[in-house]
Amino acid sequence: MPDFNPQGPQLVYVAVADHIAARIAAGELAAGARLPAERDLAKEYGVAYLTVRRAAGVLRERGLILTVHGKGTFVVDPLPTDEGHQQV
Repeated sequence: MPDFNPQGPQLVYVAVADHIAARIAAGELAAGARLPAERDLAKEYGVAYLTVRRAAGVLRERGLILTVHGKGTFVVDPLPTDEGHQQV
């Protein structure tokens, strides 16, 4: 899994989203798993809370996470696959 580098060429919120996506792909964050609170993720990544909120928006757009009001944010189950676009 790539290291998180907030000084890299990407926008910071995109770098956070990509790193969380890599954690999902690696199985560190399994399908159905609840993500830590956004404020906790902000501390973990050393970024602003709003940066994590924007990263979560990117992950929702990618179909990797789902936020349930009052419950939290979860890795989607089942995870989307690249094969889903092919007909059998």
